[in-house]
Amino acid sequence: MGFLKSISKNDLFKIASLNGLSIGLKISIGLITSKVMAIFVGPSGLALVGNFKNFVSSIETISTLGFQNGIVKYVAENEFQESKLKKTLSTLFISITIVAICLSFILFFLADYWNSTIFGIGFKYNLVFKAFAIALPWYANSLLIISIINGLGKSKKVIFITIIGNLIGLCVSLLLVINFQTLGALIGIITTPCLLFFVAIYFLNKDLKIIEYIKWKDFDFLILKNLTAFSLMALFSAVVGPLVYLKIRTFAILKVGAEQAGFWVTMDMIANYYLLFIGTILTIYFLPKLVKANTKIDTKSIFWDYYKSIIPIFVVGLVLIYFLRFFIIKLLFTNAFLPVSELFVWQLSGDLFRAIALILGYNLVAKKLTFQFIIFEILSLSTMYALSKILLPIYGIEGVLIAHFGTYFTYMSVLIIYFRKSIF
Repeated sequence: MGFLKSISKNDLFKIASLNGLSIGLKISIGLITSKVMAIFVGPSGLALVGNFKNFVSSIETISTLGFQNGIVKYVAENEFQESKLKKTLSTLFISITIVAICLSFILFFLADYWNSTIFGIGFKYNLVFKAFAIALPWYANSLLIISIINGLGKSKKVIFITIIGNLIGLCVSLLLVINFQTLGALIGIITTPCLLFFVAIYFLNKDLKIIEYIKWKDFDFLILKNLTAFSLMALFSAVVGPLVYLKIRTFAILKVGAEQAGFWVTMDMIANYYLLFIGTILTIYFLPKLVKANTKIDTKSIFWDYYKSIIPIFVVGLVLIYFLRFFIIKLLFTNAFLPVSELFVWQLSGDLFRAIALILGYNLVAKKLTFQFIIFEILSLSTMYALSKILLPIYGIEGVLIAHFGTYFTYMSVLIIYFRKSIF
């Protein structure tokens, strides 16, 4: 009982539990929203929503200049040095606001072009891009503020903001979709992050009065220069990764057909749900700690904290998911997707290696090892592409999942070798 009581009082346990609640809520909201959109929007509308989400994701990375992880690092390092913190925050707010406003003009005045490019000439949703143009500065700064709060080590606040954002998103999405169908669904994608700005600024003001930290005279180009490394890492992942997977998906459709390729996409969608747990706990709890770790002993302690506390929970979760795979498929999709159940072993096994490697990958970001990060990303994506090309003609769509397993086993092994002195 004493052991259990000590665990329950542990900060990581509390944050992991709160994070689990947040993710459970996000998944539940996702299910409700998906069902409502399926009813009011239909398959063609969902396809448009998917295209617009991809577009918004790309604009998001550009508008924040790929600085999000860099923001966490520099805020964490300068938290107790007021003059440096003022320079950091002033530079970030001014530069991101300028970029967002420039992008807003491009979105607003080229709305017809973006409409035909993203949706096709048969659809008239120019209004969506004009609305996005108006919302973008608020959208970009909401992401910036959340990263600042994360850098200050306020993990619980980040989770609370996420929970509030998900609840706002549910209410806004349902209201817009029910009343305006596809147009409402598209507007809902950009409305929630915009409203989240006001929630985030409320939480940030409890720790520091942000308006007092933003001055033109504190703008520093050297900070921008130092953040370019994070830009390169973020933009590389945001651009090259999706292109490689698009090529694999196109090859899969050619070799085994769209339906089989769809089963792989379905498996990936399921994986994204449970990988949220690992991804968010790494971002909000472990990344700020890795940034502040100045010695190999400190870094080793953080690594093993993760391996001893998070990985065992993740393993139990993977085992449960495997045994509940038929129920999960029927809950999220329909009986037509039951062949996906044959892909779980390779996906779950690969994701275990992925989870083990992720904290090592985050350490590359925390220590600003840009060259190494890009080399390891190239290795990972090249392995996935090569193995998929070799295995898909032999094993069908299962070959892509075997390639996923092989890729993350290789990625994990290489990172363990690289960080061996910090791990062992």
